[in-house]
Amino acid sequence: MKKVYANATEALEGLLEDGMTIAAGGFGLCGIPELLLQAIKEHGAKDLTFASNNAGVDDFGIGILLQSRQVRKMMSSYVGENAEFMRQYLAGELEIEFNPQGTLAERMRAGGAGIPGFYTKTGVGTQVAEGKEHKEFDGETYILERGIVADLSIVKAWKADDTGNLVFRKTARNFNPPAAMCGKVCVVEVEEIVPRGTLDPDHIHLPGIYVHRLIQGEHEKRIEQRTTRKREEA
Repeated sequence: MKKVYANATEALEGLLEDGMTIAAGGFGLCGIPELLLQAIKEHGAKDLTFASNNAGVDDFGIGILLQSRQVRKMMSSYVGENAEFMRQYLAGELEIEFNPQGTLAERMRAGGAGIPGFYTKTGVGTQVAEGKEHKEFDGETYILERGIVADLSIVKAWKADDTGNLVFRKTARNFNPPAAMCGKVCVVEVEEIVPRGTLDPDHIHLPGIYVHRLIQGEHEKRIEQRTTRKREEA
């Protein structure tokens, strides 16, 4: 089965349609599948629902799809630093389903593991719990959260072999593995594809069984903010 494709457009061929749900990896601006997001923008699929820790910034990450008005709903934890996101939300043009970070990651992992739902204490007594089933365990109240099963997963890894075994780097590992797991089809972009057998099995973070299509590309390195301080006098 062919897994390695020449570019993002080819890797997404036949997978995109209006109204679909997409799970996207990334943590802040780290580990964002930027090449695949650009290809989705160029394809023009619209009314999309994204499950992602964040919505990028105005000109990077999912932010470019907000600019082109291709996103209908966001299932996210953190949505700061994106003026267009704020404008669309306040104007009633964008639906938002807020999730605590750990809950969102577990919803993705649960969906990928075939678990339809789970109970958690996180969010009890807040707006997060509104409309959700409450249940007591050992005298404590929990709420039911549903697992996420996406039509498509798009993620970014550091290294892969041609079978799709993946290695993530540092904080890029936070959301990319569960996002990859929960998609019916998973497309991955990586910085480097190495020969089969090169990766130490103990260092593989996600086995290739989850990966359907794979590309290698050049990626932009971004940080969310830079802090400086005055040099101390000797």
